Amino acid sequence: MDAVFIFSAIFLCGSLLSQATAGLVEDKQALFDFINNIPHSRSLNWNVNLPVCSSWIGVACSPDNSRVIALRLPGVGLQGQIPPNTISRLTAIQILSLRSNGLSGPFPPDFFNLTNLSFLYLQFNHFSGPLPLDFSAWKNLTIINLSSNAFNGSIPSSISNLTYLTALNLANNSLSGEIPALSLPSLQQLDIANNSLTGKVPKSLQRFPISTFLGNNISFTNSPPVLPVRPPASQPSPSSAKLSESAILGIIAGGCVLGFVIFASILIAYCWKRKGDNGLAGKAQKGERSPEKAVPGSQDGNRLVFFEGCNYAFDLEDLLRASAEVLGKGTFGTAYKAILEDTTTVVVKRLKEVTVGKREFEQQMDLVGSIEHENVVELRAYYYSKEEKLMVYDYYSEGSISAMLHGKRGEDRTPLDWETRLRIAIGAARGIACIHTENGGKLVHGNIRSSNIFLNSQNHGCVSDLGLTTLMSPIIAPAISRATGYRAPEVIDTRKATQPSDVYSFGVLLLELLTGKSPVHATGGDEVIHLVRWVHSVVREEWTAEVFDVELMRYPNIEEQMVEMLQIAMACVMRMPDQRPKMPDVVKMVEDVRRVDNGNRPSDEIKSEASTPPPPPPPPPQAVVGMESSCPL
Repeated sequence: MDAVFIFSAIFLCGSLLSQATAGLVEDKQALFDFINNIPHSRSLNWNVNLPVCSSWIGVACSPDNSRVIALRLPGVGLQGQIPPNTISRLTAIQILSLRSNGLSGPFPPDFFNLTNLSFLYLQFNHFSGPLPLDFSAWKNLTIINLSSNAFNGSIPSSISNLTYLTALNLANNSLSGEIPALSLPSLQQLDIANNSLTGKVPKSLQRFPISTFLGNNISFTNSPPVLPVRPPASQPSPSSAKLSESAILGIIAGGCVLGFVIFASILIAYCWKRKGDNGLAGKAQKGERSPEKAVPGSQDGNRLVFFEGCNYAFDLEDLLRASAEVLGKGTFGTAYKAILEDTTTVVVKRLKEVTVGKREFEQQMDLVGSIEHENVVELRAYYYSKEEKLMVYDYYSEGSISAMLHGKRGEDRTPLDWETRLRIAIGAARGIACIHTENGGKLVHGNIRSSNIFLNSQNHGCVSDLGLTTLMSPIIAPAISRATGYRAPEVIDTRKATQPSDVYSFGVLLLELLTGKSPVHATGGDEVIHLVRWVHSVVREEWTAEVFDVELMRYPNIEEQMVEMLQIAMACVMRMPDQRPKMPDVVKMVEDVRRVDNGNRPSDEIKSEASTPPPPPPPPPQAVVGMESSCPL
């Protein structure tokens, strides 16, 4: 009996495992059939060699990885009708989000097979035709958002069968007829604004604010009647004239009160809706547990524009509602760390003082987004509207070089060693040299500083925040511009930075790495020290050893390399632009620092070498070592 029991248990476990595997294989094939039969502008990493549950963009599985339970593909450029018998085969799916695409056609009839569906998001597409008459197949539906499409016909009364429904959004469609008396005790959010609905609001829905129903020809059943104003008699007596005057004044007063009540209701409703926003758009609503938001974030038709090869699966609504943390406020705007609901973390740059129009802005973004180099932080997406200009980058967890150099100096600080600083200099030089080759050799970074340099996966410097100077107004006065310490002396208008001024800024970055000091810093008193002037004065007095960061003094046999780097920095910060080396030459010189003999030399020899003028730059190399082919030099 024991043997039979053991055999039965093994057989049962094997059967269950086989069924689970078969279910996932079928789900994977259904997803392949879907994506291979519908046009889409953004590439997805749906590769047969990658595990669907842990690697595929927008796909989530059950805890035991037996079935696909969530599909989120917002804003990936899906076009046309959903291929039949594809998504409908994902019978275990609970969350389906295809919002902010270009999907069209009628509501997919085979979605009735998705009996486990709890959250449905199809807003901001081009669906048309009537809504399904019978919603009873989706008894588990909790949130439905079909807003901003072209659905017509009436609102089905069968929605009342959805006892778990907490949010329903049908706004911005072409729905008509009267509103059914929906009995939904769990419903917390409702929006049917901007349709062609008529009649009165049912009593079961009058608990929702007036803004829920705006843009329709409907009224509340308990609205006070408007009293008609009778015309006066041809020859009114003095007493009747006074009475009419009083009546008219009373009606006017009543109308004012009623108008104030309506305005207050709309204002309260607006605030109530805003209450759910968080991150870049506002603060989070307490107790919010839905996997996506029911209320759309933008209705102006503007979309988040992704660049080819980006595998992020989110849209503008996700971005604006993400949990956000301010990383810093710079010359051109504020940078935020945004954590989306699927734990994707990105950096969002919210620009200010952009003076160019949409066309010029998009052209510049396309130019910047086309740069692919391991030492240039890639622009992943951007957004443009009259009110907002956003740029989306990857997030670098270690923070900027500025934070590494100047943050938390003290006993418990981990110093930035010389090898890391050397890698930062090499990577940043390569990145800037690559930028200078773009657009026929005319592209300028314009804002090189340590707060815009990060470490890539190889721990080399990686340049961010490029190409923004031409988009901005001259918001910084000349004196303030130079006070930052990075601006070249000849730069008066921040929009007219040049490649030689980029070289100057890179030279300041090198001095910052060598000295550990900020480009502009204060002493114990009120005196403000400019790093370039201070280094010049120290080298002139032949006290070169005083220049270097005390944190570097603990590392042996690096004096010669530091002096070599100091010479390069001094060449880059020459006052006359035509005396500065080109960035390809700078790359060669910085890379050659690695090949300097590390043997110790007397300190007086070091002082003498650093105090002499730097040698002229070598002839331009045929190619920069380590530079990718997309940036030939």
